[in-house]
Amino acid sequence: MKPTDEPTKSLKITAISVADAAKVLASAYGRRVTEEQVRAVAEAGELLRGDDTINLLDYVAFLVREVAHGSD
Repeated sequence: MKPTDEPTKSLKITAISVADAAKVLASAYGRRVTEEQVRAVAEAGELLRGDDTINLLDYVAFLVREVAHGSD
């Protein structure tokens, strides 16, 4: 490791911060995803925990349910 390299931060998908979730989703989606967007979805799905984290799997499952119900 180079002296200027920072150690890789480990992400726990079952307890990820809203800010980190926004970064992960933006990277996976290839588009800008803001913390505010993630927070709005998390609040709508009642997914936000007291420590301001979400379970990324629950978050994605909520989005899938929303999309599926929207196509009915």
